[in-house]
Amino acid sequence: MVELKTDTSIEAMYAAGQVVARALTAVRDAADVGVSLLELDELAHDVLREAGATSPFLGYRPSFAMTPFPAVLCASVNDAIVHGIPTGYRLRDGDLLSADFGATLDGWAGDSAISFIVGTPRPADVRLIETAERALAAGIEAAVVGNRIGDIAHAIGTVCREAGYGIPEGFGGHGIGRHMHEDPSVPNEGRPGRGYPLRHGMALAIEPMLIASGKNGYHEAEDGWTLRTDDGSRAAHAEHTVAITESGPRILTERR
Repeated sequence: MVELKTDTSIEAMYAAGQVVARALTAVRDAADVGVSLLELDELAHDVLREAGATSPFLGYRPSFAMTPFPAVLCASVNDAIVHGIPTGYRLRDGDLLSADFGATLDGWAGDSAISFIVGTPRPADVRLIETAERALAAGIEAAVVGNRIGDIAHAIGTVCREAGYGIPEGFGGHGIGRHMHEDPSVPNEGRPGRGYPLRHGMALAIEPMLIASGKNGYHEAEDGWTLRTDDGSRAAHAEHTVAITESGPRILTERR
């Protein structure tokens, strides 16, 4: 069931989204050579505490998971696509880090992700990340009243495929609101004009995931959470929580 949010609820989701934005900005600013993923997770947790918010990630256990997620931040490095568990791993020069974070404030959730390079950038990684951001922007641009979920999926998939990147099948965006994951699902590839119609008050987490090699294969790591590329190539992830309104898409997790 897709819940349509009132304008007041969208404002409450914006407040939650701004907690997410602050945390991701803090993580990106702090991420440097020698900093551990656990340190970044603790920093993100501090932002939650200061805002009086809670984490929809910590303790989350969907049907596919062997164990609850043990952190507030997903930290996916290099060939990890999404769902990376923060560990004592210390970032190295040239690492590509995808940071995914959520917050629940006053009963409403926000969810967003960024990918960036630690230290010295490699041109191939820069292009990968820039394409992920372009795909996200294209998906958001298609998130207008009168379109359908397939229009968002097609916009994202077109950007990714034309750039030569792979897309992990079965993973994509989702509805969001009182819970982090709600209906409808938002694939990263699809046919325009198909799927659930977009209406004022819908809220979606739109999140392209790209594999650098152009192949789609991935597997679950031994920790039961991290998804890694089959061929060891790097991956990037970008995400925003977006409200669909009569005046156009509104990014609720926009970073200032």
